[in-house]
Formats: sequence, C-alpha cells, structure tokens
Amino acid sequence: MEIKKTKKADLESKKSLFFEIGLVIALLVVFGAFQYKSYEKQTINLQQQAVDNTPEEIIPITEQKVKPPPPPPPKQVTQIEVVDDNVDVDEDIDIDADADENTIVQEYIPPSDDEEEVDEQQIFTVVESMPEFPGGMGALMKYLAENIKYPSLAKESGIQGRVFINFVVEPDGSISNVKVLRGIGGGCDEEAVRVVKSMPKWKPGMQRGKPVRVSYNLPVKFTLQ
Repeated sequence: MEIKKTKKADLESKKSLFFEIGLVIALLVVFGAFQYKSYEKQTINLQQQAVDNTPEEIIPITEQKVKPPPPPPPKQVTQIEVVDDNVDVDEDIDIDADADENTIVQEYIPPSDDEEEVDEQQIFTVVESMPEFPGGMGALMKYLAENIKYPSLAKESGIQGRVFINFVVEPDGSISNVKVLRGIGGGCDEEAVRVVKSMPKWKPGMQRGKPVRVSYNLPVKFTLQ
C-alpha cells in the first residue's frame, strides 16, 4: 500500500534548513565553551578583614654627634739660659778623678730650709693651742662672779644682760687691748673692762710650738637677783 504524504507534511524540502540551524547551534556551543572561565573558590575571613586601628609606633631617630678630636697640646719650648762663667755657686763640689769602687764616698745631705718663722707681733684669732685662763673655764667664771661689782645705776634702772669684751692674750700671758664689742650701758661696760684688765696672766696660745698673740672674745653676764 503506498503511503501518500501531503506537501506540507513532507520535510525533505526543509532538510537543508534544519542542517543550517544545527550548524549555527553547534557554533554557538563551541564559541560559548571557549568563552567560559572557571574561578577558584575563595574563602573570605571577616575577622582578618577587620580594620586595624592601632596607631603605628614611631621610633625617633637619635642623631649621634661625633665629638671633634681635642686640639693637639702646645709644643713645649725649652729655654736655655746662658750663665756667665764668673757667677759664684753656693757650694763647691769636689770630683775625684782617681776614685774607684773602693773609695769611701761621704753621704750627701741636702741643705734643709729653715721653717717659716712665726711673726710674734701678728694677732691670731685661731691657733693650734688656744689661750686658757689658769684653772680652766670654770675658774674663769668663778673669778668674774667674785670680782664684778654690780653698778648702782644699773641696779636702779633694772639693766641686765651680757657685755661682750674683746682682748689680746700676749705671748707672756698678759692681757692687752681690752675693748667693748657690745655693751648694755648703766656702768656695766666699764665694770666688765675693769675686771678683765685685772685678770691674772693666762696660759698663752701656741702656734708651731711658739707662744703668739691671740685675740679672745669673752661674754660677761650681769644678772639682778
């Protein structure tokens, strides 16, 4: 039995069209395959991407200054003094040209300089051994208490206090140059000077083993009872 098809159902006439459509689709697939790119999978850690706001520590740069070398020391110039042949020397030195190892040589003793002499007229304020009243300070206070007579004017005016006296103890222990440094008036100053002048000789002050003149300050106390 012969199968008959209509012209609309016959696909033989459209065979070339379907072939062309297939080629176009194949080209598009190939082109898309060339254009396709694969990317590696990356894991993003949000903690590592946190912004570090810590201020950067700035280390100061220390400038090291090199000290210049010290200047060279000045050159020492030796001065040669020409001495006249006629100048006399202090000592004559004998040189024995025939001396040998058995010759006895006397030991040379250099001349010793005399110690500086202490000027006995100079008045010292501090010496190695200060002057002292016979019997010590206790005996001095007792002497003043027994010999001072309270002036009547000072008693009537109620004057009391200390009179400061300055005097010089001489090398022989005697008292000189008595004067008032600070007084209180009422006749007390004159009475203190009188008693100091009448004191017995002191033990003199010593400087380098020699008695010298020493300035001494003494307070004399006047007290009403």
